[in-house]
Order: sequence, then C-alpha cells, then structure tokens
Amino acid sequence: MQQAKPAEKKGRAVVLGGSMAGLFAARVLADAYAEVLVVDRDALTGVDEPRRGVPQGRQVHGLQARGQQIIEELFPGFTQEVVDAGGIVGDMAGDIRWFLNGHRIANVHTGLTSLTVTRPFLERQVRERVSALPEVSFLEQYDVVGLEASADRSRVIGARVSRQAEGSAVEVLAADLVVDATGRGSRTPVWLEELGYAKVEEERRKIGLGYASRLYTLREHDNPYAENEISIGVVSSPSAPRGAIAARQEDDQVIVTAYGILGDHPPADPEGFDAFLRSLQVPDIYKAVQDLDPQGPPVAYRFPANQRRRYEHLDRFPDGLLVTGDGVCSFNPAYAQGMTVAALAALTLRRHVTADGPLQPLAYLKDLAREAVDGPWDLMVGGDLAFPGVEGERPPLTRLFLAYMALVQEAAIHDPEVADAFMRVFGLVDSSESLLEPGLLLRVLRSSGAADRAGITF
Repeated sequence: MQQAKPAEKKGRAVVLGGSMAGLFAARVLADAYAEVLVVDRDALTGVDEPRRGVPQGRQVHGLQARGQQIIEELFPGFTQEVVDAGGIVGDMAGDIRWFLNGHRIANVHTGLTSLTVTRPFLERQVRERVSALPEVSFLEQYDVVGLEASADRSRVIGARVSRQAEGSAVEVLAADLVVDATGRGSRTPVWLEELGYAKVEEERRKIGLGYASRLYTLREHDNPYAENEISIGVVSSPSAPRGAIAARQEDDQVIVTAYGILGDHPPADPEGFDAFLRSLQVPDIYKAVQDLDPQGPPVAYRFPANQRRRYEHLDRFPDGLLVTGDGVCSFNPAYAQGMTVAALAALTLRRHVTADGPLQPLAYLKDLAREAVDGPWDLMVGGDLAFPGVEGERPPLTRLFLAYMALVQEAAIHDPEVADAFMRVFGLVDSSESLLEPGLLLRVLRSSGAADRAGITF
C-alpha cells in the first residue's frame, strides 16, 4: 500500500518574541512552515544570564507538571538533557516540602515531574533545541515596530522591524503568518485598532503582588534539605498572606523567593528580607538558608494585576496574524502557571497550523481560550479572591468554590489521595472539576473534618 505523501510545508512564519512562548511557537510552526524566523530585541545566542526582555528572570521559576509533559512531547529526551546539564528534577509532591495554612501536606509520590532551574537555564535549553531545527533561525537585537498589512487591511503580510543601531532603517519581514509572542506588553491591540478592527476587551484583576529573591550557594556539608528534597514551599493563604519558596537549582545554588500581596511586599535589603522570612507561618525556609552563603542582595519584582485580553470575543480578526503567551493572558506568578499555559497554547497552535485548509485566526483564538486559558484563569483568579482585600465580585458560586477549595487544602494535610489530586490540579494536569468526583469529594469532607462538624457519617 502506497504511503500518503507528507503535506508540503508553507512559506515563512515570523515569531515576534524569543521568550518561552515564542520558542514553543517556533517549535510547532516548524512542523508546518519551511522557514520560521524568531525576532527579539535581546541577544539570544549563547546567553546564560537574565535578559532585559525578561525582567522577572531573576526570580524563582517553576514549570508545572503539565508543562514538563508538553516539553517532553515537543522535545523528546528534554528532561534527561536538563539533568545531564546540571538541572534539578524531582517529584512534584514527594520531593517538595509543601506547607498549606502552616501545615505540611501529606507526603505522596505523584509521579509528576518538577524542574527547579533558573529561568535563563531553562530558556537556553529550550532555545538550543529550537535552534537545532533546520527551519528555524533567529533575528537578534531587533525592535518590532509594527505590522505590515495588505491594502484592504484584511491580512497581515509581515512585520516591520528595526535593528538596534543608530540610524537603522525600518525593514519589512514578509511573512505568510506572524505570531505575536512579545508578552504582557504586546502592541497587537493597538495595531488592530490602527488597522480598523474593534478594540480588544481587557480584564485586569489587581493583586498588588511583590516579590524579592535572593541567591545562595549550597554547600554539601550544610545541606538544608532532606534526602532527594528539591524545594520547600510555604504557600500564602488568607490567614497568612505571606509566602515563600526555596528551591535548589543548577550550579549548587539555592534561590529563595518571598512574596506578598496588596502592597505587603518583602524588602529588598538583607535584614528586611530575613525578617520577612522569619514572619512566615513556619520557620523551615528561614532556617534552611541561615548557614548558606548569599551571592548578593535580594532583587525585587512587582506584578500589579492579572491581565487577560479577550481576543476570542472579537468578530473580526486579520488573516495571517495570531497571538500567544502573556500577550493573551498574564497570571499571578505566585502560581507558576505562565510557562505551562504557553506550552498548552503551543499545542493549540500546532493543531491549527498543521490542519488542512486555510488557517482561521478566530477559530484558533476561541480554541486557545477554551483549551489553554479558561481553566487556569478561573482557578488562579478565583484563588486570588480568597484573599479578602483583593477586589472582585464574589457571587454565590465563587464563594462556594472558595469554601470547597479551603476544605481540599485542609484535607490534603491529612489524606495522601487528596494531596495527590490537589497537586495534579495545581500542576494543570487535571482540571479543577476532578476535585468534585464523588469519591474524592467524600474523602475531602471526611479528611477535612467538615463531615464531623456537620454531623455527617459515612
């Protein structure tokens, strides 16, 4: 039987932005396009340090379990390559000391992989795999000026860019498809209005989050972790809204990131930073770093609000243009969902660009919302509403959800099965609806003590 010929690849795709979302996009576009050009304002090749275009690069970064699964699917063998390069890998719950409401959750081996590496390290590992693809090339240290559209403005036919050198002229990169992965500051909403399209609806949920991170050198003789332990996480809660995480990283480093919301931010001076760690509900992180050698002072970062652009609500959108990553939705980074949502978006993008027939941007944007954004947005923004000072409506269904999630967290302290289910939702492997399965719901009511308090027996 004669095998079907592989589909002929399309012409050129241009990706605006070479961060994680842009790299994921480039990887899947290489399956459908003969040429994929990634444009970024920073130098990318061989870069090991935090980049100007990634201001959060000095803070702790977590790749959720679903993100690790997707990266492994896109780049087979990637996790082992990270380990071989010095990265730290462990079980998402079994090798991390998690605290909820001041209590350690039940220790359970979930089978879900967690990577604890610096953002520059992870980005470089992905970038090297992407740059090895014959279809992909990088245009570095170029500013994106705007879009190039057809005369009737119904199609985007390229991107206008300028080299970062005095006197450089604007160049047009012709493209069959432009993918905007420039991040939270994406100019696509402005460009669309300039082309005569409707204003993009935008949601902003203020949280006033502040981070500060400090690096330490880990010495073998004063290792603050238990055997195989890769991280300690003290999760913020309404009763104690300060949180922190201490994570082992490559090169015998430990990073400690402390955070607080609504203006209660950790100081960026060493004494104030230590005092903030001392104020947490449990002393584990403070004790863990007392004998370690700091590599410098804490570095601060601010995140004012969750932000979502509702492209899926538009009824007109130009052909030849798509958006991905933080330019669509930017979450509270305390939940460490951003890179994983970008990976989920890449799966949606891959399906659309490899499908038969012309690419339909609005269909992609609607699927992107449903498949990659809606679940994490509802879960994480809903979680923020548990804090009384966070602005936002709390209708009865939201209040019921928040009350039940509080019971889930309480039950996870005592019940390994509930802890496993909770971590699978937190890792974006399972949806939050999985926590309502009858068997698990009964365990939650029993293990949290809610059934006893209500006089219910099973």
